[in-house]
Amino acid sequence: MTCYDRRDLGLLLLRLGTGGVLAAHGAQKLFGWFGGHGIEGTGQFMESVGYAPGKASATAAGLAEAGGGVLLALGLATPAAGAAAAGAMAGASAVHMPNGFFAQEGGYEHAASLGLAAAGLAVTGPGRLSLDHALGHVLDRGWMVPAALGATAAATAVVVGARNRRVRRQQEGEQEVLFEE
Repeated sequence: MTCYDRRDLGLLLLRLGTGGVLAAHGAQKLFGWFGGHGIEGTGQFMESVGYAPGKASATAAGLAEAGGGVLLALGLATPAAGAAAAGAMAGASAVHMPNGFFAQEGGYEHAASLGLAAAGLAVTGPGRLSLDHALGHVLDRGWMVPAALGATAAATAVVVGARNRRVRRQQEGEQEVLFEE
């Protein structure tokens, strides 16, 4: 019988906590559970903060959060799960960035913390108390970490960049005329 060390227990606790919060957050978007607004309401919100089309953006964010969270909690496909969740949280951080860091002011503190924890788990792996370990790490190979994080970073940069351009154009259109001619 193999004895698990404290790192395995620590990774299990981190995976369960981070994955559980992400899964619940995604379920709010996808299903309207836990006081969420479901795809329709979340889609309208996404549209209002510059992510278009809103419904597709809500679906993608909800799947990345809920799916990534469940997979992280289980310790299954950990590189892809952590990368997907980190990408979704980078998108959320972009929305909250103008409000500063702290969550009490509407800042990006919470999203950044979840994203960093998810990315950290993608890099470190799930530990021995995981489905990845039980399955012989077939979905948790070393090469999968940079591939998953790289692909997610590229996709996130494109999506957040397009969102930021939309927001900037909207703000430029709403500016008052400074000088009358």
